[in-house]
Formats: sequence, C-alpha cells, structure tokens
Amino acid sequence: MSNNIRNVALVDDHTMFRKGLSSLINLFPGYKVSFDAANGQDFINQLDTQNLPEIVLLDIAMPEMDGFTTANWIRSNHPQIKILALSTMDAESSIIKMIKNGAKGYVLKDAEPAELKRAFDSVLSIGYYYNDFISRKILQSVNQLTEDDNPINTFARLTEKELNFLKLACSEKTYGDIAREMFLSERTIDGYRDALFRKLNVTSRVGLVIYAIKNGLVKL
Repeated sequence: MSNNIRNVALVDDHTMFRKGLSSLINLFPGYKVSFDAANGQDFINQLDTQNLPEIVLLDIAMPEMDGFTTANWIRSNHPQIKILALSTMDAESSIIKMIKNGAKGYVLKDAEPAELKRAFDSVLSIGYYYNDFISRKILQSVNQLTEDDNPINTFARLTEKELNFLKLACSEKTYGDIAREMFLSERTIDGYRDALFRKLNVTSRVGLVIYAIKNGLVKL
C-alpha cells in the first residue's frame, strides 16, 4: 500500500450505512477504509496494533459498546488515533461528552461527502475539525459548564457505570435483570436509579428513557 494512503476505520451499528459509507470513503483520494465494525467491542476485537488506523469514524449510539466508551478507550490506549464522531445527534450534551472522551471532530450524518473529506484532511493537518454549526453549539455551551446544575455539565459528568445502567434501563429488562447483567446487587442498582433520578431531575423510568433518547444514548 502506498505511504500516501491514510487508513480509516469505520464504527457504526447499521450495516448498510456502514458498507455504503466505506465505499464512499474509498473514493476519496488518499484514503482507504482498512476495516469496519458494528460497535466498539467489535472495533477492539478487529484492531491490529501493528497497523493502526489514523482516523476512526465513530458513531455514538451503538449496542454493546457505545461511542462515548469507545472514544475513551481509544484515547487511553492509542492516543495517536484521530477520533471523528459521526452521529445524527446534534445535542450539545452529546457533542461535549464526545469531545471530553477524546473526539477531535464531530460530523453529522446528513453532511455532504465533501465535508467529510474536509474533516479527514483537517484532523490530520491541524488536529481537529468542527464546522460552523458544531462550533456554535460548543460556544453556546462552554460558559455553562461551570454551573453544577446545568444539564450539559450533568451529562458530561455521568460515570461509565451510570451510563451503562441508563442504557439498560431503556430496555425491557427488569431492574433485577439489569443487576445480573451488570454483576451488581439489586440494592446497588436501586442506588444507581435513585442517584440518576436526582442528577437528571426525573422521577420515573420513563423520564430516564426520554433523557437517554434526547442525549443520543439510545435510538428509537
């Protein structure tokens, strides 16, 4: 392979979208999709540490291992990889949390192919890419992050276990089922639930589900 070709890994849980986007990226001069994965764990399983991709194009809402957790893993284990978030979600909380977990850019799924190519070029040349729309979202939010009761700040500070519980709470699983899946006691799960009720200012499981959907943790 030519040294001028930059490897890209694509992580998205929708197979048809992933395959179509891979074909598109392979048409970009100087870029090639080295592999694609259905979620973060699939990405880790396929990753060749002797031939790392230079860019990972990463969806957010995915089963098993979502974009937030995957970005954090990449940042901790292979910080030289440039992470570009790719999502339908334009909520400030999702953008801020992806940046906090190591994303160097954020591209919406309805972007034109030319913008995606610009994003690739930008993260490799100057280290980041944010278009005008995303930049405005960030600027509107950044001054609010020092406010403890701000919803964006609250979302950014949720722990990995709290996020995992929140996603599982959006399923049909009972709290007992969730406790077994997380290898925790039901009392501990009740504690997570009550803590999230307070943090997110909701009073029911339905409230948790609505919050998770609004912030891109789960898809309808």
